[in-house]
Amino acid sequence: VLFMPGANARALEKARSIDCDGIIIDLEDAVAPDLKVEARERTAGVVRGHPYGYREVAIRVNGMDTQWYHDDLVAAVAAGPDAIAVPKVSSAEQVRAIVADMEAAGADKSVKLWAMIETPRAVLDCLDIAEASDRLTVLIMG
Repeated sequence: VLFMPGANARALEKARSIDCDGIIIDLEDAVAPDLKVEARERTAGVVRGHPYGYREVAIRVNGMDTQWYHDDLVAAVAAGPDAIAVPKVSSAEQVRAIVADMEAAGADKSVKLWAMIETPRAVLDCLDIAEASDRLTVLIMG
């Protein structure tokens, strides 16, 4: 799986020709705060056209504890990726909250959740996190 910065139009274009199974377009760590809105809009526009062929496409939104989370999630849902990746998921309750947010934004049942397990607490609670929703299909260790 290839991570690509959502703020970099050239990288998003180049990803079309890179041999990989999946692409995660990143709105979080790879994007400076002053470019977050622009990256969100660019990413949504690119993903909406799904130019990546057979590759599975996920959008990594900013974490639930940030000012960008809600708008990122709404834009990601509207773009219709294969999955939405959420960083720093630490509990089953967070998974259920993210799924509720996805559904409130109108996510199609086909849009999956990928949870990033990045804290010691999340590692210890990994089974509960994994079982929290059928929409959750991937755990990413970070």
